[in-house]
This record gives sequence, C-alpha cells and structure tokens, in this order.
Amino acid sequence: MAAVWDATDLHLMDLRQVRADLLEPLLEEEVDQWRQRLHWDFRPSAELVRRFVAMHALNGYSLVDGIHPIGYSYYVCEERKGFIGDLFIREAYRSLENETRLLGAVLNHLLTNGFTRRVEAQLMMLQNHPSSALASSAYLSTFERDFMRLELAAPFHLPPGPASSWIRIEPWMDYRQEEAAYLIAAAYKGHIDGEINDQYRSVAGARRFLLNIIQYPGCGSFFQPASFLAIDTRTNRSCGLCLASLVAADIGHITQICVSPEVKGQGVGYELLRRSLLSLYEAHCREATLTVTSANEKASRLYREVGFQTMRRFPACVWEGF
Repeated sequence: MAAVWDATDLHLMDLRQVRADLLEPLLEEEVDQWRQRLHWDFRPSAELVRRFVAMHALNGYSLVDGIHPIGYSYYVCEERKGFIGDLFIREAYRSLENETRLLGAVLNHLLTNGFTRRVEAQLMMLQNHPSSALASSAYLSTFERDFMRLELAAPFHLPPGPASSWIRIEPWMDYRQEEAAYLIAAAYKGHIDGEINDQYRSVAGARRFLLNIIQYPGCGSFFQPASFLAIDTRTNRSCGLCLASLVAADIGHITQICVSPEVKGQGVGYELLRRSLLSLYEAHCREATLTVTSANEKASRLYREVGFQTMRRFPACVWEGF
C-alpha cells in the first residue's frame, strides 16, 4: 500500500516531551501487532510505557507527524551499557527510511554521550534489517535469532528423557536464585549468546538477568508452576534450569533454558523443557514460544525435534568498540 505521508513532515522529538495521551493510538496499534504477529499480550509493557511517558521519565525519541507520534524507541542504561527496549512505527508510516531515522537518533545519543561503551538491542517488531546507512554501522555486529512456536494441542505428550539417575528435577524455588546465577554464567562461558547479552558473562550480570525475568513483564509474567531446576543429587547443587512465563493468558514462553557444562549431552535440557511444556499445557496454554540464536544449531535441533517451528527471524544487534 502506498504511504499516505510526506517524509518532509516528520520530525524527531525527545520522548520525554511527548504527551502521553497523544501516544495512545500508537500504543494501541502496537498492542494489536504483537497480538497478531506473535500472539503476545503487549498490554503490560504498553502500560509501563504510558506511565513513564506521563512522568516524562522515558529516555528515547518519537517520530512525529505534526503533533501526532507515529513511532517511538526507548532505551535504558546500566553500568555503561545501553539497551534499546523497543522500536515501533505505525504500519502506514513503516519504511526502512523511518526505522533507520528513529534507530539512528537513539544510537547517536548512546554512542556519543561519553558514558556508554556497549549497546544491545533485540527488536522483534523491526521490519527491516538495520541499515548500513546508519553512521554507527562500523561498530555493529548482528546475530540472527528465531522466534519459534509450538502448538500444545490435545492430547499433548512428550516421553520422559534419559536424564542420568543422579539428576533430580524439582520446581523452581527462589532460594536457589543465587545458585542459578552461577549456573547461567558457567553455562554461557564462551557461548555465542554471551556475545549478544553480556549479562550471561558474569554472575553479577546473571543476577540482574534473573531479576528482570522474574520481576518485570518484558518477557511476560514469570510463571513459577512451569519453571524447573535440575539438581545434581551428589552435590545438591543446581545443574540446569528452565524458566517460563505467560505472554498471554493462554500462551507460554520459555524465557531461559541452560545446563552446566558437566551435564551437557545427558538429556537434562530435554527433560527440563519437557516438564515446562507439560506444565504449560496443564495450565491450559494452547501455545508455547521461545527464541533461539540461529547459529546455536544444537539447541535449534532440540526444539525442532520437540515440535517447535520458526515463525519469525529477527536480528539481535550489538554496537561496541566506538
């Protein structure tokens, strides 16, 4: 469909200067797009955007037509790292030019503020691959990721895996959270996902990652009944975990799954995933979703064998070395 706008009429505005009520049609369309394309309920995240925009406390930029916001992107900073939390443009205005313009504004600020040393982004609603026209493209590394979906149609069944006899699967318990942070750091040492998300590289970063997963709605509402730990009964220590959330009332999402290097290849990951999927099914979820780095062939193969299918591919972006 031909664009109904004149690009010369569009201008960028600091998101802290945008009126929250004018942002409403844009957020309503984004909620609808997340529901249609990913089957996710974006309303909790949209509500956070509304709240912080109303407080003039959300850092980022809006692309504006006259006085009406037609796109926005926001970011947060933590320990000299910037994270671009979202980028969305209304369908009638969506183009490579406009996405590049909005993303470029956010990046230009982050890369020139003298504080940020790394920027990460996983923008699932981005329609176009980050353009080489971006001034920051010299610092950009991209990693393709797959959004996968599994129908949990009745009767849903997965056979138990051959996990070792000294592995016990137990429900997630908050008191194991510190153990889980050490487990994540060990599991991702030298892993490609550590290049995408540097929180995986250290215990301190893994603590923040777990806090975000459990406390905040970016990947849905944490769902403890479908979250599990693998325990090495010889040491009574965690050697694997699978965390799940609800991204809609009847859609589950696997937010994290990993095992320690000592038990890789022993069926622990499969058994954790099986338990989580069965628990989501028993909670009346009709689908489960997850994301995986395309180059992570072993994990991708496991998910395909279980029945997941790739529904969307999107880039994970890292800017570093500027």
